[in-house]
Amino acid sequence: MSVRLDKWLQVARVFKTRTRATEACQLGRVRRNGARVKPHRPVSIGDRLEIELRDWTRILEVREIRDKPVKKADAAKLYDDLSGPRPELDPMERLMRRPVAPREAGSGRPTKRQGRKLSDLKKR
Repeated sequence: MSVRLDKWLQVARVFKTRTRATEACQLGRVRRNGARVKPHRPVSIGDRLEIELRDWTRILEVREIRDKPVKKADAAKLYDDLSGPRPELDPMERLMRRPVAPREAGSGRPTKRQGRKLSDLKKR
């Protein structure tokens, strides 16, 4: 049995959607046995996958091949995770990921004045 790489990555819950898995493969962020791989390539048992997720490289060894979605607990049984723990974000990076200016839900579109203030904040 062979399964496309992007489909397996989604079934194993490495990526939330198959589209994101496909994009990661096309951008060269996924390697199989040390070589960049396209999303349509088949996955086989024993393959070593290296997936770059921002500042963390996840290393997985394929143990089982499935092409249908499985429960989250069963998804972890599809691979051996050889990567270390995910690195902590430094406090400055955590602040940078927050929204620029939080708005109350239902407050509608920003006025012209509020829009100018937001764009001034973004320029800094």
